[in-house]
Amino acid sequence: MIVSDANLLQFIKTKVNSFIKWDLVRFFHDNPHTKDTAENIAQYTTRDALAVEEELNGLVDAGVLDTQEFSGVNVYSIVEDEKTRQTINHFIESCHDRNFRVEAIQYVIQEMRFSPHHDF
Repeated sequence: MIVSDANLLQFIKTKVNSFIKWDLVRFFHDNPHTKDTAENIAQYTTRDALAVEEELNGLVDAGVLDTQEFSGVNVYSIVEDEKTRQTINHFIESCHDRNFRVEAIQYVIQEMRFSPHHDF
């Protein structure tokens, strides 16, 4: 098994359990100082705004992102928690390995089978 790190496997299964969330985690990893709205983040990631907002809120609930409300609009940013940031960094670095990506994709697909929505 390529995904042998239990912490990383748990991160994939419970936090990055959709392809949109995977894209969003990569986006915030690559842009760690970003604080922006779901609509703008959807444009940057070329995803549907409603789906992005739903998945951003899921990442907030999972403790990966923070949100603040300004003038009635939610603004999202990556959490300051160092342990979570290290896990995100480890996940993104691991994604450079093709075998890891293949196995991680299989886990995401497996988790999505039990979900009422699909975001291929």
